[in-house]
Amino acid sequence: MTRRLLGSYLRYFFNGLIVALTVSYPFLVWFSLDYLQPRQLALALALLFLMRFLFGRSNSNSPLVWLGLFSVLFLLGIAWINQTNWLFAYPVLVSLLFFAVFALSLVYPPTIVERLARFEDPDLPPKGVAYTRRVTQVWSVFFLCNAAVSLATVYLADARIWSLYNGCVFYVLMGLLMAIEMHIRRKVKASY
Repeated sequence: MTRRLLGSYLRYFFNGLIVALTVSYPFLVWFSLDYLQPRQLALALALLFLMRFLFGRSNSNSPLVWLGLFSVLFLLGIAWINQTNWLFAYPVLVSLLFFAVFALSLVYPPTIVERLARFEDPDLPPKGVAYTRRVTQVWSVFFLCNAAVSLATVYLADARIWSLYNGCVFYVLMGLLMAIEMHIRRKVKASY
């Protein structure tokens, strides 16, 4: 019993730590540039992602598990080449991976958004399926555009602007898109 409880606490701790580090990644990179080599930061982050994977109880076919494993491999690659620009490229690749997950679900339905919607409404009507497909398209475009802007900040801006966009502006835009989608979803659900 105690062992299971300890495992549960460790899982929550690592989940929370990974979320916090993921959100603060741009600021960590910007702050650590004067104190750490890219290799040191990449290895520390790879270790945390690996621990999250080992302590997590996720479905091995989940896109998030594959994203986590890719993150570990990418961070180990950064540690090997030890170049700062690759640390800056991480948000670009994460956006491209999310784009791939959402876009592939359009090709091989059900879409990601439909799967999430069916948790709330298992008998989703055709109008709801069409709506979730449209939302998946919007998120696909959003992640692709974010990857492009994030890539531009890697090469055309300094570390402060890169950090501000990838650590703040991106999350504000994502929250705004979520809020708009929730508002529209209420109207769509009311119509069926």
